[in-house]
This record gives sequence, C-alpha cells and structure tokens, in this order.
Amino acid sequence: KMEEFLNLTQLKTSLKEAILLDYYTAGFWWAKEMNFSLIQLSGFMDLLNFALENLSSKRMTLGDNLKELERAMTGIGEKESEKRSLFDPSSFSIEQAKAIIDYLVTSLFKHYKAYEYLFHSRREEPVISYE
Repeated sequence: KMEEFLNLTQLKTSLKEAILLDYYTAGFWWAKEMNFSLIQLSGFMDLLNFALENLSSKRMTLGDNLKELERAMTGIGEKESEKRSLFDPSSFSIEQAKAIIDYLVTSLFKHYKAYEYLFHSRREEPVISYE
C-alpha cells in the first residue's frame, strides 16, 4: 500500500525508491508502535516528509534542516493562516515529541551524508535484472 501511495514505479530496479519506501514504512510502523492517534500519525508522517524534502528538494544542510525541524515542532514563525504542514505540536505530549526527535536523529540525521549522496550525487544507473 505504501508503494502505491508514494507512487513508486521502479521499486525493483531503483535503489533510491527502495530506500524511500523503507524510510516511510519504518516511520509508519514506528508511529503505530507508539500508539499514535490517526491525527498524530498523519502529523508525524508529514514531519518525516518535511525533513526529507528539506534535504532532497531544498538541499538544506544538516544544520539548516535541524533548525527547520525545531521551528516545525514548536510552531515558531507560523501564523494560523500560514500553517505549512499537518504537524501540530500541541497534539503530542512532551515525551512523544522527545521520542519523535530521537527517531528522526536515528533514522535520518545520523545518516544525513548518505541521504545527501542518494539525492544529489551523479552516478551511472547500473543495469539490474529481476533475477
């Protein structure tokens, strides 16, 4: 289902798509294990996407992405009419927010250079068979 939702069409031959599927699926199951409500789960997945988009599309450095994460989690600089994400910090307890930060550090920020390489390095596409 996640493959369809993310519109991954070359999953069997694209390392990038396989990594993205793993990233989002692992995040989804982690949030389910944390017993997040549907609203919390949606906000958490939006936060995962937000951090990854900052890296992939906006080419933010690790430091800049961490600053954006801080702003997103505290709601700093956002007016009600300018909400840019589904993430609502008030729908999480302090313990849950700490767990989310720990999860993002472990899943994305500790491997930031690898994700930068995945999204921004030029490499030749290897030919991989289904076998």
